[in-house]
Amino acid sequence: MEQEIRGLRVSHRTIIPEDEIEEVFIRAAGPGGQNVNKVSTAVQLRFFASASTVLGEDVKERLLKLAGQRATKAGEILIEASRHRTQERNREDARERLVALIREALVPPAPPRKKTRPSRGAVERRLQAKKGRSDTKRMRGRVSD
Repeated sequence: MEQEIRGLRVSHRTIIPEDEIEEVFIRAAGPGGQNVNKVSTAVQLRFFASASTVLGEDVKERLLKLAGQRATKAGEILIEASRHRTQERNREDARERLVALIREALVPPAPPRKKTRPSRGAVERRLQAKKGRSDTKRMRGRVSD
């Protein structure tokens, strides 16, 4: 019988374990009246990317590069969510944003483009077209008596 792994599902093969994610609830800034001063609805999600056992080294490198300002020097990714009024919705939002970031990092980069040279026929056609344009423009000049 297969053991159910609890965590954040990124893809059908990748599940981030709960112990690699830490959530801290903080007070949100901005409008909201008294509620914003009393209730900690915003969430600060911290993913320990460099210590992750699920992701490969190349994926971790791409993930930290994609995270930009959200990545710390210690190799953690910090996502703050305070868009919604409820703690649960902000928690889901932060997790969705982390999943989207990891999915983007899981996609390997495209291979570099191979340099090609134009064929001899293509070069000749381009030169003929240039000569034709040159002749056309030369014919537009002043008519000499």
